[in-house]
Amino acid sequence: MSKPIVAIVGRPNVGKSTLFNVLAGDNISIVKDTPGVTRDRIYADCSWLDMKFTLIDTGGIEPDSRDVILSQMREQAEIAIATADVIVFIVDVRQGLVDSDAKVADMLRRSKKPVVLAVNKVDSFAKFGNDVYEFYNLGIGEPIPVSAASRLGLGELLDEVTKHFTDKMTDDEDDDRPRIAIVGKPNVGKSSIINKLVGENRVIVSDVAGTTRDAVDTSIVHNGTEYVFIDTAGLRRKNKIKEELEKYSIIRTVAAVERADIVVLVIDASEGVTEQDAKIAGIAHDRGKGIIIAVNKWDAIEKTDKTIYEFTKKIRDTLAYMPYAEMIFISAVTGQRLVKLYDMIDMVRENQTLRVATGVLNEIMTEAVALQQPPSDKGKRLKLYYITQVAVKPPTFVIFVNDKELMHFSYTRYIENKIREAFGFRGTALKFIIRERSGKEQ
Repeated sequence: MSKPIVAIVGRPNVGKSTLFNVLAGDNISIVKDTPGVTRDRIYADCSWLDMKFTLIDTGGIEPDSRDVILSQMREQAEIAIATADVIVFIVDVRQGLVDSDAKVADMLRRSKKPVVLAVNKVDSFAKFGNDVYEFYNLGIGEPIPVSAASRLGLGELLDEVTKHFTDKMTDDEDDDRPRIAIVGKPNVGKSSIINKLVGENRVIVSDVAGTTRDAVDTSIVHNGTEYVFIDTAGLRRKNKIKEELEKYSIIRTVAAVERADIVVLVIDASEGVTEQDAKIAGIAHDRGKGIIIAVNKWDAIEKTDKTIYEFTKKIRDTLAYMPYAEMIFISAVTGQRLVKLYDMIDMVRENQTLRVATGVLNEIMTEAVALQQPPSDKGKRLKLYYITQVAVKPPTFVIFVNDKELMHFSYTRYIENKIREAFGFRGTALKFIIRERSGKEQ
């Protein structure tokens, strides 16, 4: 099941980041009273009532600015508009309706996407209520008065946003085709891999970084199974000129990962694994997706008998937080080992949907506790009562304990390793939820 994507857009300094932080429940975006401070697009998982969605904060739009940072922000926002299912357009009641708002509204109208108009900084309805009506002139629907800083009107805003969620956005239950997102930096060969698999030039391939402008779905049938490959624009690498600018295509990566079951992270063998690769992998890991690391251009590397071992070790060291990821060395140009990618996808998919009986899980946990005593603090020792699997994709386990605070991350990892020893779960993250049970469940 994929989550709808909601993008917050608007001019600089109208309160986008403040609203984002309130809805995301955390101070993730930088908030400062200077136009152009939020130069990163940040994303967060949110929910309203029983509906979940991914929220994106964008840099402010300045439609006519020739300034590099502001024009880059405009490009960021345009990509958010292209990727989002619903757009929240924020304006500022205190500044009133300005020319830039009308230009942004024109951009949004052309997007043909559902737009919800939020008039921010309405801290007092008595004082600013009448000023809200002015924004009807934008012609993009009814303005909703809110105050992100004072947390006023947010329920009405979210009600309006979620009204636009359709079954198509939130429900892929009828479509059980495996969805595979091909992600990575520009020019590592993502499109070439899909073209080789499909046997024709379906996706534009060029040596210019960032040629693939939009995510493209390609359906391929192999051995009677239909696979949907989602290609994405790569993340651009920061350089000194653009040091302050977000690698804006991260939003495409987030959107593609959100829709996928399995993520294939393509790494350039001639470059090795980079910090960028680790960030992209982190997006997939955080969302509990199946992960395959495909080292492309392997044919271009001079090899000794130790090359694969050394390369594997470097990748494992850099991506130490996801030791479960599967790895394959391929060449999109020659097709080397490319067909084996299907077998690996099938195996990871099987592990993502594997269910373990509660009785077996509790035997593993009991044995693990006997081998390594749980931690204690100030004389109080952690007790593990019970474990059960509650979900798949990713396999999710609930552990009932006497005190959540005592369940240190390292001990959760220890239990995870014991479960992996027994069942493998290769290629997929495992998720653990810790709950207290002391007379009553919390």
